[in-house]
Amino acid sequence: MKQQITSPALAKPNGHFSQATAIEAKGRLVFISGMTARAKDGTIAGVGNIEVQTRQVCENLKGAVEAAGGTLEDICRVDVYVRNIEYFDAIHKVRMEFFKEPLPASTMVEVTKMVKPEYLIEISAIAVIPE
Repeated sequence: MKQQITSPALAKPNGHFSQATAIEAKGRLVFISGMTARAKDGTIAGVGNIEVQTRQVCENLKGAVEAAGGTLEDICRVDVYVRNIEYFDAIHKVRMEFFKEPLPASTMVEVTKMVKPEYLIEISAIAVIPE
């Protein structure tokens, strides 16, 4: 079972994530590669629109974890790479649609380039799927 960790020694998170996430190590670890806004048909969803791209990325994460036999609730960590850190609030607004408490631990960093210039966001994840 995943547990959201909150420390009174730390400031409350300013986005939709946990300060830390604890999970009992029984089950399968699933490492999900960085997902972009690439739709199933190979096109890039939402070129120029961070909310549309974030939604597609989250759908892709959902598809990957479900193919491994899990759900989004099994994701305990995400690493978010964005082209513009100013998208922080818009990204977390969309993440609220997909991730419910207990929330995964998260890191977000701004990067200068991605595989394709149209990509605004990429997210990789780690899930623990119960036995």
